[in-house]
Amino acid sequence: MCLQVLPAIGPIEAWIVDDTGFPKKGKHSVGVARQYCGQLGKQDNCQVAVSLSVANGQASLPVAYQLYLPQAWATDAERRHKGGVPEEIVFETKPQIALEQIRAALTQGVAAGVVLADAGYGADMDFQEGLLDLSLSYVVGVQPHASVWAPGTAPLAVKPWTGKGRPPTRRRRADGHRPIAAKDLALALPATAWQSVTWRDGVRGELNSRFAAVRVRPGHRDYERPAPWPELWLLVEWPEGEAEPTKLWFANLGVDTALERLVALAKLRWRIERDYQELKQELGLGHFEGRGWRGFHHHASLCIAAYGFLVRERTALPPTSVSSASGFQKPSLSETFRPRGSKPASAAPRPHLPRHLTSPPRRPARQTARPLPLLRAMAPQSMNISIS
Repeated sequence: MCLQVLPAIGPIEAWIVDDTGFPKKGKHSVGVARQYCGQLGKQDNCQVAVSLSVANGQASLPVAYQLYLPQAWATDAERRHKGGVPEEIVFETKPQIALEQIRAALTQGVAAGVVLADAGYGADMDFQEGLLDLSLSYVVGVQPHASVWAPGTAPLAVKPWTGKGRPPTRRRRADGHRPIAAKDLALALPATAWQSVTWRDGVRGELNSRFAAVRVRPGHRDYERPAPWPELWLLVEWPEGEAEPTKLWFANLGVDTALERLVALAKLRWRIERDYQELKQELGLGHFEGRGWRGFHHHASLCIAAYGFLVRERTALPPTSVSSASGFQKPSLSETFRPRGSKPASAAPRPHLPRHLTSPPRRPARQTARPLPLLRAMAPQSMNISIS
């Protein structure tokens, strides 16, 4: 499927990591547990699958898809056997599954892109470190309380060894020299740091908001690392009228990256939401009624293959080529044209019907009842009754 669809999509700009939930009842469907379900927006009984999609500004396609197996399932031999879970499948967090999918995609020769993910993955610093080990660029969401070193600051160097005991290996922090929350740093930025950026056209017009980007160092447990975290971008969105920033991202792109480029990549993650919506509502991804591991992934593979076919057909004639490449022009409409169902301009007005002056219903005339004939009374002596 990838060999046929990816060339039609065009140059790959991003790899999008995300997961989706499927509400389920009972406890026998493989991987089902009470966990967060994005479809419901709350904790509930559901299955969750992690996916990796390749995308650009015109199209996107899932290229990896795996069920998340909660730890209660991973350690339950009886349920694993009933659900047909392969022996090599062990408990892994969602970011760990995503990293494996990314490594597999690189091994298979899929063109690399900037990795995009929400704060559920960006908050896992092991996930970010895994991307750095693979030499991949990323733009991932982070929580407001994520610790960062303000621009121009960093953890203190390792304390000099006095010649006694074990040599110090940890970088230090001191009073008045500590990382701060990313949200607090954003609130302290001057008004000149914020710019209005438009990233794409939406259904109701251009999508626009206020953004700021500063170079920082993550402060998450850097005292346990042999070297500080590398410097990266902290991208912040603070829409007009909001009391505080609403979204934050870490991006390890180059120092010369423009703010518009950072915003465009951060907002490109929305394509995975549309993928899930179409896969579930149009192609039946959420309609699997089986219970086993193999059936779950077989059903998803067929749905994604059908989606790949649709993506290929859509990209065969992109909307931007209708007037330029193909030479087609939008036909002009005559002055007398009227849409179907609309009232013609020359139509005569309909007469007004006095509905409130309706005549009373007509009732049939009552007919005079005819007298029924009566049987003549028989005299008792005329009755001839014999009993034998």
